[in-house]
Amino acid sequence: MIVFDAVRFSYNSREILKDISFSVGAGERIAFLGGSGEGKTTILKLIMGLIRPDSGRILIDGEDITCKTEAQLRDTRMKFSIVFQEGALFDSLNVKENVAFCLREYTKMPEEQIEEKVKELLRTVDVERAIDLMPEELSGGMHRRVAIARSLAATDPKMFLYDEPTSGLDPVNADNICKLILDLSRNGKGFIIVTHKVFDAVKVADRFMFLYDGRVRLDGNREDLLHATIPEIQIFLSELRYTQEEKNV
Repeated sequence: MIVFDAVRFSYNSREILKDISFSVGAGERIAFLGGSGEGKTTILKLIMGLIRPDSGRILIDGEDITCKTEAQLRDTRMKFSIVFQEGALFDSLNVKENVAFCLREYTKMPEEQIEEKVKELLRTVDVERAIDLMPEELSGGMHRRVAIARSLAATDPKMFLYDEPTSGLDPVNADNICKLILDLSRNGKGFIIVTHKVFDAVKVADRFMFLYDGRVRLDGNREDLLHATIPEIQIFLSELRYTQEEKNV
């Protein structure tokens, strides 16, 4: 479904991605790992066509999107459901209106149908009870769930994209979000999750790519990740070992 072919990307004079190549199938469950500034979120933005590579090609379902116009990218973007780290809910709208916004913007549903669809989506992510709350009244976990519901509102995605979905959440809410990610993928749809939290990544993903210094330093399964000898990956794995030791105390 997704192919990166020798992709390079820079912010100002700093090269973030250096000749990156990989392919992703629609049903795969993938985690991109790496430190801050290593290009994880950049990859999601490139997939959506929100930014363009300096060189190389990005293919979605066999189509090169690197030179497409905003209008031409619409159909490509409808294939994905994306939730960025900050959730990006409208502060001035309650939960119901946040989710309804995309339905009014991108569909021709009558208001009665929109209201039922909003309730259905909120039930899917288990926050229907928050339908009348404002964003500032939501807990971190609820905020993230509403953001996921809104991302599902206007499309039936082929793949989910998550940007640091458990960042800033306590362990209970982080675990709940991980379970929701798995629940939404049970119909055969895959996802890409970008995160620096390896403990959460191993809960949900089957394939792991580790970014360091602009390149993919590892691309493998869980065993490949856990037995990697690359020093930068070992630093990340220390978080997993520490968390396991805490649970065993």
